[in-house]
Amino acid sequence: MSNISNSTNLNIRLDSKLKKDAEDLFKRLGLNMSSAINVFLTQSVREQAIPFEIREDVPNKKMIKALNEAKKMADNPEKYKWYTDVQELFNDLDK
Repeated sequence: MSNISNSTNLNIRLDSKLKKDAEDLFKRLGLNMSSAINVFLTQSVREQAIPFEIREDVPNKKMIKALNEAKKMADNPEKYKWYTDVQELFNDLDK
């Protein structure tokens, strides 16, 4: 990595919640935002690519099945038992 005398500034705009969430994560990992971005850029240059897969967030078959089931339940609430608290659910499961 280059030394501080060869450094430059980079200004970016991002969502404030994303910034806070990223700062919290990087702090837990022992990094600050600048260090984390430097790690990302260094790895990108080393690999000559984005260092992780970027893809559209498409639900898999299992998720589609669960979403369809949830919609069916929401459209026909009279056919399903609904719970207002977890203990009630657990009591039914223990039967």
